[in-house]
Amino acid sequence: MPRAGQTYIDFDDRFFDAIMKSEGVKQLTRQSAERTLAQAVANAPVDTGEYRDRLGIEEVEHAHRTTYMVVGHDAKTMLIESRTQNLARAFRKART
Repeated sequence: MPRAGQTYIDFDDRFFDAIMKSEGVKQLTRQSAERTLAQAVANAPVDTGEYRDRLGIEEVEHAHRTTYMVVGHDAKTMLIESRTQNLARAFRKART
């Protein structure tokens, strides 16, 4: 058995880029964001409805993959999140 430092593995980044940027992986990631958004909208506190109505999904390009974020664009989003953790709870619930 090799000792620590005696084994070297050279990964082919192009192979992993092809997988992580494939349409199938993008669709799975997008579906997860859509489930999270549905949970966040369903459980959003409603005063004026502005917070709930301005929740959305943004696509974010990274070096090796594409991710999707559920974000709020209402001016009070940070205040509401600090009090309710709506997006964090929606994310946890959407994972199960």
